[in-house]
Amino acid sequence: MLNEQTIEKLYAMKLNGMAEAFKEQLQQPDMAELPFEDRFTLLVDRQWTWKENRRMKRLLTNARLKLNGCVEDIDYRAPRELDKSLILKLAGCDWIPRCHNVIITGPTGVGETYLACALANRACRMGYPAFYIRIPRLFQDLAIARGDGSYPRLIKNLAKAKVLILDDLGLAPMSARERRDLLEVIEDRHGAASTIVTAQLPVENWHENIRDPTIADAILDRLVHNAYKINLKGESMRKLRSSLTNQKDSGN
Repeated sequence: MLNEQTIEKLYAMKLNGMAEAFKEQLQQPDMAELPFEDRFTLLVDRQWTWKENRRMKRLLTNARLKLNGCVEDIDYRAPRELDKSLILKLAGCDWIPRCHNVIITGPTGVGETYLACALANRACRMGYPAFYIRIPRLFQDLAIARGDGSYPRLIKNLAKAKVLILDDLGLAPMSARERRDLLEVIEDRHGAASTIVTAQLPVENWHENIRDPTIADAILDRLVHNAYKINLKGESMRKLRSSLTNQKDSGN
């Protein structure tokens, strides 16, 4: 009876990991032979693991990553000139507390978005809040926020993410409002958080897409000079995998 009350109290205090571990200990007679300190250490370790797993799950949910990418699953065999040593370095996440950026460019389908999501997934697993958004959606959300008065709050929320993925830069030329909005987002994050930008356009063509030399210089100055640059090449990964699937289906 006393044990049941203790378990109920642990749940009431939201010590779920410890409660589960205590129930398991009660079902294992050999546990009684361990010193109290060892049993208590096992309970604390279980609670710590439960809390960290819950936090990681919350970070991954809030990140809203488009793809469930993991750095452990990145394909280095495809001919796209991906530097494995650089990816392993970025997987250590030392660039995040230093507020460095990552710029990933390449033609359609070579895996820019997957790679960005994999790095953000790794950041979440290391305890850093991340957030994913496509640039066209970002401009839409900012336009709506400006109309309903929530623009400052949205800008503030974007600045909170330690890693922000801005996906698909350069799909269409920017309007005057869009380039000012992008500068606002980048300016708030400069020196305070890390940004991952993916684009089909090479960096040298961003000026043409932004369509204002002064604002383009300001954006690039805050993004590029402290960024790791990954320039992917080759054919679409979807096309390559489709070809492999067709070969298997045909028995070749």
